[in-house]
Amino acid sequence: MPIDLKPVQISRPFNSVSVNSEAGLRVHMRSVYNYMAAGLALTGFVAYFANSLGLYQAIAATPLIWVVMLAPLAMVMFLSFRIQQMSLATAEISFWVYAALMGLSLSGIFLAYSGQSISRVFFITAGTFGGMSFFGYTTRMDLTRWGSFLMMGLIGIIIAGVVNMFMQSTQLQLAISMIGVIVFVGLTAYDTQKIKAMYYAADSRDVAGKKVVIGALSLYLDFINLFLMLLRLFGGRRN
Repeated sequence: MPIDLKPVQISRPFNSVSVNSEAGLRVHMRSVYNYMAAGLALTGFVAYFANSLGLYQAIAATPLIWVVMLAPLAMVMFLSFRIQQMSLATAEISFWVYAALMGLSLSGIFLAYSGQSISRVFFITAGTFGGMSFFGYTTRMDLTRWGSFLMMGLIGIIIAGVVNMFMQSTQLQLAISMIGVIVFVGLTAYDTQKIKAMYYAADSRDVAGKKVVIGALSLYLDFINLFLMLLRLFGGRRN
C-alpha cells in the first residue's frame, strides 16, 4: 500500500518567488533534487543488501515484519508534522533514517520481482518523474487547483489498498495501480511547483534547510509510490 502523507508546508510570504533571484531558486531546487536522489540511493542500497544478506527473509518469518512495515509510516508522520519544531540537524537525520527504513521495508520486492524488471521499471519511473517535475517547474499554469483532486485520489487509493488487503482481488489491485500512476504523476508536477513557490531568499539557514528537507521528502514519496505502482503493472514476477 502506498504511503504518501503530504508534508506540512513551512510558512512563507505569498508570491515570494517573484521577488527572489533566479540563481537562488536554482540553488534551492538543486539542493532539493540532490537530497531526494541521495535518499533514493540510500533506500536502494539498504533494500538490495537487506535482501542479499537474507535479513528481510529472516524478519518476514517473525512478528517483527509489522515493525518493518509500519516504521516508515511512523517516521514520515513524525517528520511531516514536527519539522517546524525540530532543529535542522534533527530534520536531516530523520530524513536519512526514514530513507533507510523504507529500504528495509521495500527489500521484499526482490523476492517478488526479477532484478531485470525492477531495473527496467526504475528507469521508466525516473524518466516519467523527471518529465513531470520539469513540467511542474517550468509551467506557468497554476497547478494548485489540482491539489484537491489529487488528494482525493490519494485517499481513495489508500482506502482501496486497505480493503484489498482483505479481499486480495487482482482486478482491484490493477485498478489501484492504474489510478495510482495517474495520481502520482500529477502529484510530481504539483509538488514541484509547490516547492518552487515555497522558496524565499530571505529565509534563515535553518528555515531554508528545512524547506529543502521537506521538499525532498515530498518528491521522494512521489517517486517511490510511482515506482511501486508501475512495478505492479509492468514488473516481471519471479516464478
